[in-house]
Amino acid sequence: MATVTLKGNTIHTLGNLPANKSKAPNFSLTKTDLSSASLADYQGKKVVLNIFPSVDTGTCAQSVRQFNEEAAELDNTVVLCISKDLPFAQARFCGAEGITNVEMLSDFKDGSFGKSYQVEFSDGPLQSLLSRSVVVLNENGEVIYSEQVPETVDEPNYKAALEALMDA
Repeated sequence: MATVTLKGNTIHTLGNLPANKSKAPNFSLTKTDLSSASLADYQGKKVVLNIFPSVDTGTCAQSVRQFNEEAAELDNTVVLCISKDLPFAQARFCGAEGITNVEMLSDFKDGSFGKSYQVEFSDGPLQSLLSRSVVVLNENGEVIYSEQVPETVDEPNYKAALEALMDA
């Protein structure tokens, strides 16, 4: 169980993010067109997993905007923005914001992503949603950087995540 806070109040996730140098767990998530996506679909690419509770909150929306802007300049890299929002809400947000450089994926069907990456909140007002985290994978699907944001309302360390990509 990992401990983070929400506006200073302690809440917990199921566990810790996958360790650096470990093979990232596979996943099956839902795209905005309702098709499925798995980690295998991105084999041979660097992958940024931008994980958050809901795109309908200011900080989550900002992380999608920021990674959308940064991703436009990255070679052989895909940014996957992952939440339990319905794919319809994710598509609406991207359409309204002109977001085109990231891929929105939903863990709404069975929550298996949140469980396998240990980012599902286990208690508190956000219980069963996903904790704000960033996991960066190299072309071989190995974890090269991870951050579980200690205070849920804070933004992730974009610079550190992007530097990990440059060093990979």
